Amino acid sequence: MPTWTLTSLPLPLRYTWKISRNASDAKTNLIVRVVDAQASGMGEAAPNVRYGETPEGLQAEFEQLQAAGLSQCATLPELTDFLAARPPAHALRFALESAWVHWEASRQQQSVAQWLGLAPPAQQVPTAMTLPIMEPGKVADFVREQNLGRFPWLKIKVNREGAVELLREVTRLLPGRELLIDGNEAWPDADSLLQSWEAIRALPGLQVRLLEQPLPAARADDYRYLKGRLGTPVFADESVTDEADFADIARQFDGVNMKLMKAGGYFNGLRILRETRRHGLQTMLGCMVETSLGIWSALQVSSLADVCDLDGFLVVRDEPFGLVQETQGHLVAK
Repeated sequence: MPTWTLTSLPLPLRYTWKISRNASDAKTNLIVRVVDAQASGMGEAAPNVRYGETPEGLQAEFEQLQAAGLSQCATLPELTDFLAARPPAHALRFALESAWVHWEASRQQQSVAQWLGLAPPAQQVPTAMTLPIMEPGKVADFVREQNLGRFPWLKIKVNREGAVELLREVTRLLPGRELLIDGNEAWPDADSLLQSWEAIRALPGLQVRLLEQPLPAARADDYRYLKGRLGTPVFADESVTDEADFADIARQFDGVNMKLMKAGGYFNGLRILRETRRHGLQTMLGCMVETSLGIWSALQVSSLADVCDLDGFLVVRDEPFGLVQETQGHLVAK
């Protein structure tokens, strides 16, 4: 039987990571390892406060799974049944399942994408890079210091109060650059968003690729009302976690941002991507603040994504694994 371990990994960040609901200068992720005499596999858990996940809570869940017999699982179906009976937080479940998949692929001398039955990732995968919420007067220095002009898309984190001025400054500095605008549920309802959106759309030089989750996930009626009214694709993020009614999601959104940490595993993540496409929606592959281990994992399923936003490892100050290299806004998995 393989042996399981979990390690806490403090991650100082290169700058303050601020979105509409919180800000931080450091994260703590967890690394799961599964090992036997022939091979090993690692998976990463990035706890998400939006869903009540904390490093301490995930550590406690892992200890409970160990006590319940995690190490007695001998096959992937056994592991799947074991986790279904004792469902952990989504991020921890992804770390466990991905570590197992990586271990199995290594034992069979296959790439992870091949083991999953997928086309290999492109040799170079273009990614967006995120500008966190900040004062407009700080944007020029941040754009220069981080060399954001090298990325094909920029994701701009916004809140309701400062969105127009932040976007005005970004478009002044980088006119015509395609932007992914991410509200992280910052607007309370459709009317407030429409008022802001009128001013946003009027900004000179603005090019919007998509608008991500501007309202709370609970505002499904508002999303249905907004469908087709904004003149830009609206993507679900918080509205799709590990499961969703995709027929209804298609009535609310134009695309879905699938994050493996929210999906709780490769297989559910693949199901979400395929269901998204089956319902005629665009696919996006996103991430949390993660090391290159989590980003490398996401790259294994990137052949199913129309847009990739896999910059989480670039926010980490001393990235420990070096599994992904970024050059001119494109990612290469090692």
